[in-house]
Amino acid sequence: MKEKPLIWLHGEIKTPPLSSEARIEAGYLLRKLQMGELLSLPHARPMPSIGLRCYELRIDDQNKTWRIVYRIDRDAIVILEVFEKRTRKTPREVIVNCKRRIRLYES
Repeated sequence: MKEKPLIWLHGEIKTPPLSSEARIEAGYLLRKLQMGELLSLPHARPMPSIGLRCYELRIDDQNKTWRIVYRIDRDAIVILEVFEKRTRKTPREVIVNCKRRIRLYES
């Protein structure tokens, strides 16, 4: 199986201030996705509120929790958003931004 590239939507996604341990974990999990592995809880969960094949990676980091929202396409892993999770619910703004980015990416 050919490795899938990561598509970071240029100009849209900003790198958050993750600790070096959290960066290593995020990189490890993203690499697994690139190699075709489907992740599940506790590392990832589906995000049907955003769209088909959309998920969030869950990264615990010292006193913060980070989420990386992504979509699995046939030929790539598309990174839609990276944000600090502060409540149980995903913020509405994150969902709206992810849907907008999918539309832009597909056009």
